[in-house]
Amino acid sequence: MAQSDYYSNSKASAIVLAISCLIVAASAGSFYDEMDITFGGERAKILNGGQDLSLSLDQYSGSGFQSKNEYLFGRFDMQLKLVPGNSAGSVTTFYLSSQGAGHDEIDFEFLGNSTGNPYTIHTNVYSQGKGDKEQQFHLWFDPTAAFHTYTIVWNAQRIIFLIDNIPVRVFSNHEAAGVPFPKSQPMRVYASLWNADDWATQGGRVKTDWTKAPFTASYRKFNANANKVSPNSKSTSSENENQSWSTQGLDAAGRNRIRWVQNKHMIYNYCNDYSRFPNGLPVECTRSRFL
Repeated sequence: MAQSDYYSNSKASAIVLAISCLIVAASAGSFYDEMDITFGGERAKILNGGQDLSLSLDQYSGSGFQSKNEYLFGRFDMQLKLVPGNSAGSVTTFYLSSQGAGHDEIDFEFLGNSTGNPYTIHTNVYSQGKGDKEQQFHLWFDPTAAFHTYTIVWNAQRIIFLIDNIPVRVFSNHEAAGVPFPKSQPMRVYASLWNADDWATQGGRVKTDWTKAPFTASYRKFNANANKVSPNSKSTSSENENQSWSTQGLDAAGRNRIRWVQNKHMIYNYCNDYSRFPNGLPVECTRSRFL
């Protein structure tokens, strides 16, 4: 099936909203304006006047960055080109997270592999400090050959993970059934490249080959069409219904695309792991067709 059959253009609407505690932001500025380097020193480099950012990993340290702003709901896009060649042991990330023991988190993690073997795309959702909601995929393209767009849509009803605008996963709000859902804690955008060869590649059996270091992943075209929480605000309970992402779900075409991805490219789904949950699958596994 042609990859181009699944590409579609997303629509964005412009809006100006002034609320004392919440600012609607459509951020597509430079990495200088949007991000702070958090670790790794010169291993993290902002390039091309702020349009590109590269992260490197060597035997001494990885590197990472985070957004200057916190957000409560929105659509977050980032283009990535992953570590080429033998990337075994490395983990490249793009995710949202709050802070603290009871934190919320929405994860894209890219688990490296030995040359010729595919990356594993690892997704997870944490709410109130609890995760264990993993789904994993192999991609239908080489993520090291060119940039591809990875998207998190987060609204009060659901979380949608997309790759090149193709939905790969939906995690719906089932609070009514007692399933925690991230909706009250503002989150920052994070990205990192780090060593996890104790588990990342084939269960930790394949280790990082440091003779290939430094390993480098590239980021560009970050865009946040989202509710930005002002620095002085303590409120975390407002959303903008005029933004398309605020009620975004899956239409018929989206449902067809996610079926294709999950039938052809999913390699792990916690909702099918009966040995992991001998006393019964998590509640949401019986309530959502697309998790």
